[in-house]
Amino acid sequence: MCPSPPWFHHPERRLLAGFLGLLWSVLAGGCATTTAPHALDAIEEVSASPEPEAPEFIPVVRYGRYSLVELAPTAAQRDLLLQTIDVSMPEDARATVGDGLRHVLKRSGYQLCETAHTVIELYALPLPAAHLHLGPMTLRDALLTLAGPAWELHADDRARQICFERPSDSLAAEPTPEPTAGDAVQTFPLMPSSPGGQP
Repeated sequence: MCPSPPWFHHPERRLLAGFLGLLWSVLAGGCATTTAPHALDAIEEVSASPEPEAPEFIPVVRYGRYSLVELAPTAAQRDLLLQTIDVSMPEDARATVGDGLRHVLKRSGYQLCETAHTVIELYALPLPAAHLHLGPMTLRDALLTLAGPAWELHADDRARQICFERPSDSLAAEPTPEPTAGDAVQTFPLMPSSPGGQP
């Protein structure tokens, strides 16, 4: 009887030899496979690859040792209603929604619109306890939270004023179009019919 090779008595070496044999057979078998050629009558659609857009130049400056900072305003600096606020209202028992709106708008760059008479009833409402602390949230969301869902926010960026109005007020302000001659429909009174079918 032939003596067994020395690596045969070590299970790790037997496992490694078996794995290498299996790997060799898979690789050798993979070389024999071929791919089917494309059919000659098959039409392949070639889509034009989109042209890469030219990268937008953004100026940067070194800030500190390892940081580069873009020389561009943030979105909140471009649109002031996107600035993040975290506000605690002064705890006054007689605080109104108007007081809360004015407090939120402090140092925001906007002021509250005081000209509309219909909005006075919004400003006079008592400030809910849930609104004594607002944030962190955007300025727009804080104003809409204070006003409630019955009011629409309108920002006048030219005068930097925030105004509120009810949707029904804006619909009433729009003039209704007058009917044209083609839209007019003539109606004739109905005559009661007799049982014989004659009027």
